[in-house]
Amino acid sequence: MSDEQKQNNPNQINIELTEETSEGTYSNLTIVTHSPSEFILDFIQLMPGVPKGKVKSRVILTPDNAKKLMKALTENIQKYESTHGKIKDVGPLGNNIPLNFGPNTEA
Repeated sequence: MSDEQKQNNPNQINIELTEETSEGTYSNLTIVTHSPSEFILDFIQLMPGVPKGKVKSRVILTPDNAKKLMKALTENIQKYESTHGKIKDVGPLGNNIPLNFGPNTEA
C-alpha cells in the first residue's frame, strides 16, 4: 500500500503474523476466569494417560473484547454447523475436568 493510500485510510490497521505464531498451538481444554476488569483464557493441552496438563497460552481480554470474542465465536459456530452439521454437545460446563482421560499407555 502506498503512503498516499495509507493517508486516505487512517483507520487502516496492519497486523503482522510471524511464521512461528502462524503454526498455532494445540489446546483441548480452556479455562476461563475473570475479575471486574479482565477475562483470562488459559488454553491447556492434556495428553492421554498423562495426569498433568500444561497451559500452552494465556490470553487476557477486557470485558468488552471478551464479549466481542463470544459474538465472533457464536457467529462462526453457526456458520460451521450450517456447512458441516451440528457439533456434538459434550455435556455440562463445570469442574468436570478429566485429570486422566483416554487409554492408559505403557512403554
